[in-house]
Amino acid sequence: MTIKSLQKKLLTLIIGLVGIMTDAQATTPIVATNSVSVVRMQTSMGLIDIKLYNGAAPLTVENFLGYVNSGAFNQSFIHRSVPGFIIQGGGYLWNGTSSTPIDTSIRTATPLINEFSASRSNLRGSIAMAKVGGDPNSATSGWFFNLANNSANLDNQNGGFTVFGQVIDKSLAVVDAIAALPIANAGGAFSTLPLATPVSGSTVQQSNLVTLSSVSSSQSSANDSDRIFAYLEGAYPEYISPANSLSPTSPVSSTAAGYYYRYYPKTNSYVATANGTVYYLGSALGNNQIFTVGALSDWLAAAIAAGY
Repeated sequence: MTIKSLQKKLLTLIIGLVGIMTDAQATTPIVATNSVSVVRMQTSMGLIDIKLYNGAAPLTVENFLGYVNSGAFNQSFIHRSVPGFIIQGGGYLWNGTSSTPIDTSIRTATPLINEFSASRSNLRGSIAMAKVGGDPNSATSGWFFNLANNSANLDNQNGGFTVFGQVIDKSLAVVDAIAALPIANAGGAFSTLPLATPVSGSTVQQSNLVTLSSVSSSQSSANDSDRIFAYLEGAYPEYISPANSLSPTSPVSSTAAGYYYRYYPKTNSYVATANGTVYYLGSALGNNQIFTVGALSDWLAAAIAAGY
């Protein structure tokens, strides 16, 4: 069966659950190509997976991954929202012990040399580095998502804003949901602060913010099956949820009855691998029956190309 015919068959079965899984017993990590990798932002509004342009913007991606892999973005929040333009993060952490709990800056590394290229334009769904006005080489930890085609503006000022990745598929709906939130003026850098919930009284609380509980990278060591589970989590969050970190601190997969699998309590579903085959059990294709999704060999190359 070809990939195209398999996709058509699965879409007829509602979920269209395409993905790649490897043998349940495989333990040798498959390293993503150096041209792309994936970062997963687990926000209070949902999952955002981002494909990074490792080959096209190597310095910028290396800088960004440095913050990701150090945990610098964990417990940060989206601090700026401009409807129809951008949403911005990577600058501030929640610090509940401070007298100004939302004004705790992320510790930054050396500013970057600008890697802007017109071949990586500020189009809808792209992620780019924020920087100081009048200084093209001032980007550090701050980043933003383009909500629209901003190329006429952002490609042509301050040396151009460096795009270094693209939001993947269904994650763009989460970006749009954040952009649609009401905005409050909390002063200073927070004059256009998006609010996930209304503020009670005069003090912003963590529950009011769009927080990033975890930001992780696909560059971490993982066996083949876990890479593919991560791929499916990003592609089909409506059927496989909640997603897991790309670099979990504790095991999230298990083995039973010959299957290597993950269970997703929010959707009451399982994905598994065994004997070179991918399996799914859940409400999307009918309960109490294990469905064969397809051969691992048909899908492995696609997952690697996607950066997982």
